[in-house]
Amino acid sequence: MPAPVSGEVTIRVRAAGVNPADYKHVAAERPGLSLPVPIGYELSGEVTAIGPDTAIGSGPVRVGDEVIAFRVQGGYATELTVAAETVFAKPPSLSFEAAANLLLAGSTASEMLHVTGVEAGETIVLHGASGAVGVSVLQQARLLGARVIGTASASNFDRVSRFGGIPVAYGPGLPERARDAGTAPIAAALDSVGTDEAVDASLELVSDRSRIVTIAAARRASEEGIRAIGGAMPASAAYRDSVRVRLIEFAGSGAVVVPIARTFPLADAPQALRFLAGGHPGGKIALLP
Repeated sequence: MPAPVSGEVTIRVRAAGVNPADYKHVAAERPGLSLPVPIGYELSGEVTAIGPDTAIGSGPVRVGDEVIAFRVQGGYATELTVAAETVFAKPPSLSFEAAANLLLAGSTASEMLHVTGVEAGETIVLHGASGAVGVSVLQQARLLGARVIGTASASNFDRVSRFGGIPVAYGPGLPERARDAGTAPIAAALDSVGTDEAVDASLELVSDRSRIVTIAAARRASEEGIRAIGGAMPASAAYRDSVRVRLIEFAGSGAVVVPIARTFPLADAPQALRFLAGGHPGGKIALLP
């Protein structure tokens, strides 16, 4: 591992977060894709080296400090040198596995609430409420004082309820069930699954299309005039960078938790990705070097 230069730190990886973006990154040929591709956008670990005159995103740093890094490339590793501005102190109360899975889903959830202008006292509908982004939306909406009606399969109702949502089932009649579940008009719709059902129900439930957002249905968003966001978009990237410290504080205090479904040795990364791609893992996945 080359020594870090000014503005860089080297981290011994204790856990790497596993996200759908990891396998989507290399799932199909596309312009600009050249193998090998470093995979992994978030990790946690311990600082092993620090470039000259370097502080990290949260302030001063020393060798041995436990940290979180997000919006990096190549987190599936035993050790990685990264830009210091992407690194933040890990709260002692947060496990390495949870820390490595906090910020991608958490910052996506935060942006969904931000761009739709969700406020205290409002009722919103959330499609895919039992997934990683959905669970973070549920917790952050609760902190805002908003009420969430969350769509999910019946087998995941307990998960939605556990994090403060009101579960409703997918399938025919979804808009009616969502209306019946609330005591106030639905002010905004957040889609984390990207199905036509989710988009159609959102359009039926929310008249103001600026208050409908999707992270998985870009084509429908363009056709229908609703919002689409994604980490590769400059505005989304800037916002997600801006909320990293706040999300870490939430996690450190226990206000936002990251459920971990399973861990895999780093050598079993392909198996971990297959497990995730199979759908409904029941929580986040971490790779452990």
